Amino acid sequence: MAVPKKKTSRARRDRRRSHHALRGPGMVACPNCGEMRLPHRVCPECGYYKGRTVVAVEAVE
Repeated sequence: MAVPKKKTSRARRDRRRSHHALRGPGMVACPNCGEMRLPHRVCPECGYYKGRTVVAVEAVE
């Protein structure tokens, strides 16, 4: 079994982990209403996808 010969320093450990950060989802603007949404998905605000209404969304008053 492989065992480290020396203790890994905090600097070396943190340098290795510098690329482990998570990124937020890539959002795009809806061409119909302008709200931000996930790509390749129906807009939750207006219900449009690829230029047509896919889901009927009720207006909140």
